[in-house]
Amino acid sequence: MDKSELLGRLKHEIEIRNFSFSTLKSYMNSVKKFLDFADSNKDCSLAEDDVKNYAQQQIKHKEPTSVSHDIFAITFFFRHVLGKNIDIPRPKRNKKIPEILTVEEVKKMIASANNIKHKLILKILYGCGLRVSELVNLKKQDVNFLEGLIHVKLGKGKKDRFIKIPESMKEELKSFCMLNENEILFPSNRNSKLTTAAIQAIVDYAGKKAGIKKEIYPHLLRHSFATHLLENGTDLRIIQKLLGHSDIKTTQIYTQISQALIKNIKSPLDKL
Repeated sequence: MDKSELLGRLKHEIEIRNFSFSTLKSYMNSVKKFLDFADSNKDCSLAEDDVKNYAQQQIKHKEPTSVSHDIFAITFFFRHVLGKNIDIPRPKRNKKIPEILTVEEVKKMIASANNIKHKLILKILYGCGLRVSELVNLKKQDVNFLEGLIHVKLGKGKKDRFIKIPESMKEELKSFCMLNENEILFPSNRNSKLTTAAIQAIVDYAGKKAGIKKEIYPHLLRHSFATHLLENGTDLRIIQKLLGHSDIKTTQIYTQISQALIKNIKSPLDKL
């Protein structure tokens, strides 16, 4: 069976499970790279040891988390396409904690935005904790100003959830919706969906214009949203629901990110 046929069968297995498009794209990319590796090695017979050799090569220049995702996709491919069960150890992850934006830094970013659309995009990313994929898919009909809620449809994991519209931006968002004739909440200049790259560029430019030296990316605003909620006393279970996390363990990372408890500790030195 040639590579294109194997990838076609993999696509079929993913689609009949109704996995998201991003999962499909990720799995196909991971398995294609592994099959390219297999093609370049004459002794490769698509066995467990071949996957281990591939993982060993990848870990030298990729993040452990990324290699783990590749292994997960390749394991799925072996089980459901090749009919083989393989057991590949996942590389130990680097326990990095993202550097969160301060409230003042978020204010500066929003204030530096070029136009009303860019400003609202920044406000929703931070004020609602949305993922970029969720933001670009928002439609005007998803915003209920009477109830003060945004309906996030089929977010990550194909789950719906509701997010409260921040009071400080409600009127601004309502005016923007009235002027926008497109059904998409934030259309591009061509009246189609904004791309992930376009959102990244908006966030990156706002960060640079605000003079922030940290690495700035859209998901950082979501991290900051969750961390600031936790520091303001919001229950972790509520934050889990707002973020759309299936497992509370995913949300618990923000207890490690938050520095509020550390800042409030009184050193014994101060009591001398």
